[in-house]
Amino acid sequence: MPPPARAARPRESRIERAILYLLAMVFLALGIIGVFVPGLPTTVFILMAAWAAARSSPRLHQWLRRHRLFGPMLVNWEAGGYVSRKAKRSASLAMLACMLVMAVFRPPVWAMILAASCMAGVAIWLWQRPEPPAGR
Repeated sequence: MPPPARAARPRESRIERAILYLLAMVFLALGIIGVFVPGLPTTVFILMAAWAAARSSPRLHQWLRRHRLFGPMLVNWEAGGYVSRKAKRSASLAMLACMLVMAVFRPPVWAMILAASCMAGVAIWLWQRPEPPAGR
């Protein structure tokens, strides 16, 4: 079982909690769709879902932290912004695959440049993130 998360204090207002819970569910749905749709990010949506859940539903937040697929990523991120080498490789390969698909289908040059620039920026940022300490 992952260590307990830093307890984000749930919002006082019922309306705030309801809106944040709705956002958590929307982000979670987008993250799950991203598992199956190439080019749609999964990680960023799951991180946003966890952020919103921590402020609206401790139960949903703990469910996300214990999830077989999403849990390790969330625990690493919450412990210090860690990203595993496996996750870095997977994301880099997915971005490379997207670039190859774009090269095959030949979108406008401006779209290729924009997409390549965004992916390069994400890859640089991602590979600068610390990796979890040994034994995590």
